[in-house]
Amino acid sequence: MAIQYSMVARGVVVLSEFNSGPSNASSIARQILEKVAAAASNDAHVSYSQDRHVFHVRRTDGITVLCMADETAGRRVPFFFLEDIHGRFVKTYGHACQTALAYAMNDEFSRVLDQQMDFYSTDPNADRINRIKGEMSEVHNIMIENIDKVLERGDRLELLVDKTAIMQGNTIRFKRQARRFRNSVWWQNIKLTVTLIFLLLVIIYVILSFVCQGITLPSCIR
Repeated sequence: MAIQYSMVARGVVVLSEFNSGPSNASSIARQILEKVAAAASNDAHVSYSQDRHVFHVRRTDGITVLCMADETAGRRVPFFFLEDIHGRFVKTYGHACQTALAYAMNDEFSRVLDQQMDFYSTDPNADRINRIKGEMSEVHNIMIENIDKVLERGDRLELLVDKTAIMQGNTIRFKRQARRFRNSVWWQNIKLTVTLIFLLLVIIYVILSFVCQGITLPSCIR
């Protein structure tokens, strides 16, 4: 088997483990647990080489999942195995993971470890599924990036709409001001015309008064 040993722990408390054959993997795994638990970071994705085997560790939200695999297995399949086991364990036991005693889940969950170790070690579909998951994750990231671009473009369009609305408002105000100005000029022209007509009539009357020898125009009215 490519994956020969696996363990689930909280800190240094082992909750469940399975060993496919006689080895000292369990004792080495506990030393690694102490090292990982002493690390400052809460989450970890690390690998430790030991002879021809590699111990892969994934710690997330206080739960550490560890496996020992043959060095020829690489890192992709073992870490997909650890991700799968972590999801199954947390989904099955929930908050009980945080308070359970040592080996509290071993009777039940060790069978899951055995089953999934066999699947990821021998079934050719395991790597194919993981490749598909990776491709789906990549597509998901691309979709997120595209959505961000759409949202950004939406912000720009909204800004453009705001600017267009402002321009339309300015245009309406300009038309109103222009209409008021035309009306004002028209009234000024009317007043000027009436004034000029009145002055012209006054001038004509003065001339007629002079010619007709009086303001009542006596000589012209006869």
